Amino acid sequence: MNKGCLIGGGIFLAIVVGLGLWLMGGYNSLVNSDENVKKSWANVESAYQRRADLIPGLVATVKGAVGAENKILTDVITARASATQMKIDPANLTPEKLAEFQASQGQLSQALGRLMVVSEQYPQLKSIDGFNSLQSQLEGTENRIKIERDVFNAEVATYNKQVRSFPIVLVAGMMGFDKKGSFTADAGSSKAPKVDFNNETN
Repeated sequence: MNKGCLIGGGIFLAIVVGLGLWLMGGYNSLVNSDENVKKSWANVESAYQRRADLIPGLVATVKGAVGAENKILTDVITARASATQMKIDPANLTPEKLAEFQASQGQLSQALGRLMVVSEQYPQLKSIDGFNSLQSQLEGTENRIKIERDVFNAEVATYNKQVRSFPIVLVAGMMGFDKKGSFTADAGSSKAPKVDFNNETN
């Protein structure tokens, strides 16, 4: 075997090894970003679950103080049931699935917003320690939800940027790494809910 063949073989081997290392590095980078998204998603779900866990106590407290089975309480219970049933596989965080999840949670947020107006219509609720505690915990949870959503969006943005960037896009396409969805502003989130208790029926 002449010297030229050895040099050529060495160059070819170096290219193959270099390409293999590059593919491995690109794949590992995508896996890392994907895992960060999944971890952030778990934190989002945890925050939403905490809110769902607070709702039964809040509804019971309001119902006990007001002594009325009004439509707002029913709406909250129904919206909570719908929101807690909506589950997404973290490996399938498509824009469409995330939009469905957000819509379901948004309906619960709106129902809760209307329920919280009860405290203004029924001052006696404010004198109940349990109500004040639940209200405070709920407000803290809403803040946590926003924080976790923002973190999730940041992780998704980093991941999506990698998936779409050349030359990593070549690895992403071969290995099945697809673009993921992120949260957007809730429809009507800038408007406070309007409630007219005079029209509520017991």
